[in-house]
Amino acid sequence: MRCILAAKMKAFFEVLEQFYKKVLLGATLENESQEYIFYLNPAVLAQDCSTAASPECSNRRGVQGRHQPPSTTLGTISVVSVCLKRHSPTCSAREIMLLQLTVIKVMITRILSVETDFHAKEKYRDIITILLKSSDIDSTLTCMFQNSDKLLCHMAAKCLALLLYFQMREEIALSNSWIAFCQTNLSEYPENEKAVYCLWTLTFIIKEIFKDTCSQKTEILKQFLTLFDTAFEVFYNSLFSQHFESCQDTSKIISSLICSLELLELLIASRVHLKLHFTCQRILFLKPSCVLGVITWPVQAFVKRRFIVFIKKCLLWKVGEDLCRGSGPALMPPDQHLGVDMLALADAVLQAVDLGLLRTLSVHGKPPFFGGDEVQPAHERVPGPDHVILRAASLLIIKSLEIKFQNCASANEMKVGLQNFMAELLTFLKPHLQPSLQPHNACEWISRVFIEQDDDMVEAARASLGIYLTLIRECKAAERLTQEKEMCNHHTHEYGYNPHCVFLFLLKNIGFDASVLLDFLISSETCFLEYFVKYLKLLQKDWTDFFTICKYFDVTKSKDNINICACSPSLVQDTSSNQTELRPSAALGNHRNARASGSWVSDASSKPLNQLVMPKETPATLLADSPSPPRASQSLVDYDSSDDSEVEGTDQRSANSKQVSLHQEAVKKFQDTVGTSGDEKEVSLEPQSRPLVPKQSNILFSVDWDTVPNNVSEVGLSSKTLKCFEELQSAVYRLQKKNLFPYNPTALLKLLKCIGAIYNESMNAL
Repeated sequence: MRCILAAKMKAFFEVLEQFYKKVLLGATLENESQEYIFYLNPAVLAQDCSTAASPECSNRRGVQGRHQPPSTTLGTISVVSVCLKRHSPTCSAREIMLLQLTVIKVMITRILSVETDFHAKEKYRDIITILLKSSDIDSTLTCMFQNSDKLLCHMAAKCLALLLYFQMREEIALSNSWIAFCQTNLSEYPENEKAVYCLWTLTFIIKEIFKDTCSQKTEILKQFLTLFDTAFEVFYNSLFSQHFESCQDTSKIISSLICSLELLELLIASRVHLKLHFTCQRILFLKPSCVLGVITWPVQAFVKRRFIVFIKKCLLWKVGEDLCRGSGPALMPPDQHLGVDMLALADAVLQAVDLGLLRTLSVHGKPPFFGGDEVQPAHERVPGPDHVILRAASLLIIKSLEIKFQNCASANEMKVGLQNFMAELLTFLKPHLQPSLQPHNACEWISRVFIEQDDDMVEAARASLGIYLTLIRECKAAERLTQEKEMCNHHTHEYGYNPHCVFLFLLKNIGFDASVLLDFLISSETCFLEYFVKYLKLLQKDWTDFFTICKYFDVTKSKDNINICACSPSLVQDTSSNQTELRPSAALGNHRNARASGSWVSDASSKPLNQLVMPKETPATLLADSPSPPRASQSLVDYDSSDDSEVEGTDQRSANSKQVSLHQEAVKKFQDTVGTSGDEKEVSLEPQSRPLVPKQSNILFSVDWDTVPNNVSEVGLSSKTLKCFEELQSAVYRLQKKNLFPYNPTALLKLLKCIGAIYNESMNAL
């Protein structure tokens, strides 16, 4: 009997294996669709393979043996289902069931693929449709979730998700039993512990929606979320309102937290990429304190790390990038709730920081590795903090401040907020930065914290630049710019957000290497293009302060062999010595007089930038524009006048809504940053038959090195910066000339040319 049974099992497995090989190759199946159903129905083996099946699952199974192939062409084994249920070893039944699930998964994947032959695809579609109609397969797979075999659970969830997505795509009504199963388990959490199985399935389904290339994916997701919007909100409230300390089995809560976090990220990503606004997609922003509270729970470090990185992604509007990369749809315009939601999240983060969030973060202990957190005995653990948490916490605060300040009523409110939160952040960071930050070196914190993560470093630099520009704009609006300029400058250095110092430290990090800047400009993984253009616009209007800072760096380095960032033009008292530090402005002499045209309080109008004279705008003019809605124009501009360049919209919430790691989106940000003009030859992002290259004399600058004094200490840092710019523009021009640059950089080259002209003028003045 055993030999006969083994032979039958082997025959069953061989038929299924041949079936699998054909589907894997996308081959057309010759037999009638009904003949394949018997071999695909997991209910044949589910009861034997399930070691922890509930009574309700057993009651649902009435389909075993119902489907038998009507002919012998497939090697029919009439009694195999009964034999397998009663006598087969569990491992053999498990292997057959895993192969069944794999065949179903591959078959649906072939149906969704555009590369599958039409006739083969129609055959697969017909088989799956018959399987869904003739068996209770969704209930069978749902019961398999409770199996002690984790691989079987995983495959069942993935297979069920594909079947459900196939039904929605083919407009087949979903099973009421499965809908009720999910709605009940989500709503009854934590009393009902099966909610995690529902989270698995929901997550898999949304991932499949993102991966598919069909045009109706928005409608499919809308249909799907409608079923579970209310239930997920109830689950969200229940999950995050638990008292972790009083729970007996914390592992189940942690599992629910991680699963819910992945689903939450997908829901928010679907809001970013698809134009839908369900409550479940906004729940984080409507109740942000729930998720922030997990960071203060006494949970493992990896859980806190996952949550703080997730919130960082939400603030940067980069959520879902890892999950949707390469397959996600194009961004939709920002929804009407975006501004309110981002402000609510930023407010919640700042409130949590004010209540001591940073003091609950432990950045010591075991650092994370790909293979776990254990180190072999023969290897020593490298001591140091968890830089992932340091970077994420830093971005949480600085990005929240940027968003908050866009809605602040006054400059005084901004200054108080900056003083409180930046002081808290710097206090949190200093013990973990070795060597420690110097007393007046606060602006170096960005380069030190983010040195190993380029994209986060650029995000932090851009946020600090946005904070500075917003503060200057508000000061100008309050007509206190002249009186408070020195105090404001001192404030920017003390709390680490002076844009010139931040940029200089960034250049120092990369060794003033123009090739690294070029990589940043071309890369789709950072927002450097937008940040660099905004900074260049500031630099051409704020050259005096930039040169002052460079001068101060050079002088203090030559005197003390250290870099000091306390480079306010005003007197800065050294409390330890009660002596007045060197005033960098005093060493400038004729330079400041020569740059009088760049006065802080000069007229807002200016001559055309392409005339290469110092603009009359003050630094406050850079973002003095009133916020404007996103423009339809997406032009890379020719700076025919500074008025054209000042048409820049400053609503960061709109900018954030466009932010993804796609280079075209980065270019769109660049276009929004530099403004608009009528020169359509510079605006195209389409492939061109020949490169659009202007005459070199009209677009490139060359530093007149003969006018640079021999004493490098006088202009060392500024000359190194301009040398880097000169090399960068030459490299960009060469790539543009060969039609190898990914977008039209004419406007960027003109900005660099303007900076070069300003530098030559200042050197001539010296």
